[in-house]
Amino acid sequence: MSAHVSPGGFTGTSPVWLREPADVNALIPALWSSSARKDDGVLQVGGLAIPDLVADVNTPAYVLDEDDFRSRARAFRDGFAGYDVYYAGKAFLCTAVARWVAEEGLCLDVCSDGELTVALRAGTAPARIGYHGNNKTAMELRRAVDAGVGRIIVDSFHEIERVADVARQLGVRQGVMVRVTAGVEAHTHEFIATAHEDQKFGFSISSGDAFDAASRVVAHDSLELRGLHSHIGSQIFDTSGWEVAARRVLALHARIGAELGRVLPELDLGGGFGIAYTTQDDPADPAVLAEQITKIVTGECAALGIPVPHLSIEPGRAIVGPAMCTVYTVGTVKQVALDGGASRTYVSVDGGMSDNIRTALYDADYSCTLASRASAAAPVLARVVGKHCESGDIVVKDEFLPGDIAPGDLVAVPGTGAYGRSMASNYNHALRPPVVAVKDGAARVIVRRETVEDLLATDIG
Repeated sequence: MSAHVSPGGFTGTSPVWLREPADVNALIPALWSSSARKDDGVLQVGGLAIPDLVADVNTPAYVLDEDDFRSRARAFRDGFAGYDVYYAGKAFLCTAVARWVAEEGLCLDVCSDGELTVALRAGTAPARIGYHGNNKTAMELRRAVDAGVGRIIVDSFHEIERVADVARQLGVRQGVMVRVTAGVEAHTHEFIATAHEDQKFGFSISSGDAFDAASRVVAHDSLELRGLHSHIGSQIFDTSGWEVAARRVLALHARIGAELGRVLPELDLGGGFGIAYTTQDDPADPAVLAEQITKIVTGECAALGIPVPHLSIEPGRAIVGPAMCTVYTVGTVKQVALDGGASRTYVSVDGGMSDNIRTALYDADYSCTLASRASAAAPVLARVVGKHCESGDIVVKDEFLPGDIAPGDLVAVPGTGAYGRSMASNYNHALRPPVVAVKDGAARVIVRRETVEDLLATDIG
């Protein structure tokens, strides 16, 4: 952290990566969807002025750039040509998004019966659905198998038996992937290649559980072992972690072929592809990632003397994250004195941790901009906070905003497409915001705002 004194006289403490902008009204394009721009200080997305949009739908509101979402989906589809690309629905899923995913030629990952319901409602081909989760119930598995879900990613010995029993009862042979932990944990620009076994997901390769799981699957006539699945982390910006994980997973893949007599046709390398939330993030192009990952896998397979399996990946955040921003209305602004004579401008908005829990949950960083007008005021270091009864209710920890930011102004936060609406809650009985898709100057609500009637519908009284 570094002390900061702005031209306007306000002082504060900012992270070392955050620099005072030359123009506080300007957007940083890498953080926003492709159509986002400013016109005389007014933010426009999808050809629509944000003040005009929220005049109709109110705030807070999630604004989803449809063309940007589709273009990012195509970038992964084309960049990873020859792979199966599964959109990770947990990042954000609704009926419209599931349809966009299918229309752009991607498969779909779900991890609950609710997500499966949305996928099927949208008309997603069941064979193109993968079903994740570490504790799927027998009822959920029966519905998935009966629907014809293409692959179920098994995560425990109990689940192997459950899936086998359900498939046997329904008279089908169900395709499964075995989720393994490769002893690699990757986040942002760092990865740890030592054992990382203390987690709820997957079977450990190093302990032998992963091989035992594959053996048990092979022993069931009602199951077809399609391959191994590995997911090493999130917000990953290079392929170093994948290189170590691929080596370990492919060694197991080869052992299964040699000792169990099963040449596995597939390998899923998971997701975790990073996005730019702030200027400290520098994500790679999907085509570059594809080239590097393919080189890693083909090289390892050649060294092991095995054929290259059919590969799949699971981007979610990298597709929907930058495609969405959240718009808030400022309610109050106040200066808070800090130690050493410093101060911070607190900007309170009409949403918060109920519509974006990531700052409180993960200490995540975000950016933001004044969205409703241009300002000639000097920038001040600000913290954007929510309206909830919680001291950790922070939306944006550190950002420069115009010194004349005031109640009634609109503030927009980019990069909120992943794990914003999907992890939203009714904390303090807040109503979850709508998701508004914008395209070519037109807007349509694809997830409506909750109402008081929705809130009370389950309250029996």
